[in-house]
This record gives sequence, structure tokens and C-alpha cells, in this order.
Amino acid sequence: MNHPLMKQLSFFSTVFLFLLFSTSLRAQSVALPKESITGFTAQWKGERFPDGRPKVPDNILERMKDVSLENAWSVVRGAGYNNQFAGDWQMIHPDQVMVGRALTAQYMPKRPDVEDKLIANGKKEGRIGGTNSWPIDMLSTGDIYVADAYGKIADGTLIGDNLGNSIYAKSKNGVVFDGAVRDLEGLSKIEGFNAFVRGFHPSFIAETMLTGVNVPIQIGPATVLPGDIVLAKKGGILFVPAHLAETVVQTSEVITLRDEFGHMRLKEGKYTPGQIDTRWSKEIEADFAKWLDANPGKLKMTRAQMDELLKTRTW
Repeated sequence: MNHPLMKQLSFFSTVFLFLLFSTSLRAQSVALPKESITGFTAQWKGERFPDGRPKVPDNILERMKDVSLENAWSVVRGAGYNNQFAGDWQMIHPDQVMVGRALTAQYMPKRPDVEDKLIANGKKEGRIGGTNSWPIDMLSTGDIYVADAYGKIADGTLIGDNLGNSIYAKSKNGVVFDGAVRDLEGLSKIEGFNAFVRGFHPSFIAETMLTGVNVPIQIGPATVLPGDIVLAKKGGILFVPAHLAETVVQTSEVITLRDEFGHMRLKEGKYTPGQIDTRWSKEIEADFAKWLDANPGKLKMTRAQMDELLKTRTW
């Protein structure tokens, strides 16, 4: 069994059995089973929702709102996640930042035999209303409803203002749809709600079916897992893997502090641009540490956490 080929065959057998098990369970439910979500997001070691999604702490979500897309992208890409950004959105409130945990949904062009089976399974589970409302019923505070609607605009409107009000009541957040919404005027009146979509259209949803909830989905060029942290800003959306969320926040906060310190010292003329715009000398690092000691409220993590972060930095 120690032969490399046998190890490889064993690995593929394990993956096949996992997928077979997941498919068997999916046949009984529209939502991906908890065990499968946990398997896909195994690198997350913290608390989880009952549905299996990673539950990144609220304070990390709040701090993420101040993170720039550029800083977050650098950390995520540096960790080997090269397909997490999607741009070219239309927004209800372009200057309103949206951060939350992804609750994912997948839609496909309607096929009656498939849709009939999915609706029947949903009814057995006690789901009510149109299928586009089923993901909404599963939302929790801090979630963002993220849907792959294959870019459909006309007849691809997943929600209007009625469902928009329900979404905000449950999540205190908004939506990201690779598709469209209707009732723009009504949605824009929901205070705190935002939507990042491919377009707005007056039509009702038609010839589109829900095929999965809390499943891995594609949003533009990005792969999104349930529980990913959605960082949505005017410049686009970054889907941060849950296990990288705290690192993204802490790294961005340190970069911001170092920039503030560097700019201040440049204005004072204490250091030259060449000294600041490169790897700092021990003298500058010591000066920075003294500045932090004099301004303890600026650092939102422990000094030990910051020092550990600085050991592995590539910036």
C-alpha cells in the first residue's frame, strides 16, 4: 500500500466515494448536506452554523468593511487563491460597502423533469412559496444571498422589492446575483439593503429553476463556497475563503497603520521616500513600535499577532 500508484488510487477512491455520498444525499434535498459543506471548507477550524457553513465572527465582518479590495486580493492571491474576484457590477448604492457570509444558490435554465423532482423534494422538506424564496428562508443575520443565475437579465430577476424586504429583515444585508432584480425603485428604498447584479429588468422570473442551495457556485470568474466572506465594493467583489478572513483583516490593518506612520514621518522629513518605500530598517521598525506604544487604540489586534504577521509578510 505504500507504492505511490496505490496511494494515488486510494486518494481517487476516497474522492469518488465522497462525491457519490454527497450526490446520494443531494437527491433527498435541495440544499447541500452539512457533511459536504464541512468537507469543502475543512480548512476552517472555528464555529459553524447548523447547516455546516463556517461562521466567521461578527467582529471580523465589521473590520472587513475597512479593508481595501487591493489589500484583500493580495493576501488571498498570496495564499494561492487566484480566482476569487469578480467585477463589472451594477449596484443600487455604489458607495455602500457590503460585507457578509455567503449563502449560495445555483440556478439553471428550466428543464421540467428536473424542476418537478426538485420541487417535489422541496415540498417534502416543508419548503413553501416559489423556489427563488427558498434560499431566503435559510438566511441568518450577517449573511449575503449569493446566486449564480448564469448572467440572465430578462426573465432572470430573482427578486423584487417584496423579497428584498424579506432578505434584509433576515440578514440585515443584501444580495450578489450573477443575474438580475426587478423593482429597482422599491429596492432602493430599503434602508441598509444593497444589490450587486448584472442588470435591472421589469420582467418576472421565468424559465429558470433553482438547482441547489449552499453548493459551490461560479460568479463570473470566481468560485464561491458557502460561508465565504463577501467583500463587495464599488470596484468589484472579492470572495474571501473563510479560513483566510482574519488574516486578510489583520494584514490590511497593519498595512494601513504602517502607511499612516510612513506618511507622517515623510511629512515631518524624518525619513526619505527611499527609506519608507522599501523594507524598513531596524531603526524605522523601532520608531514604528514606539509610535504604536504611544497610540495603543490604533492597533485592533495584539502586538504578538502583529509581530507574527510581520514575520511572514511579502510586502
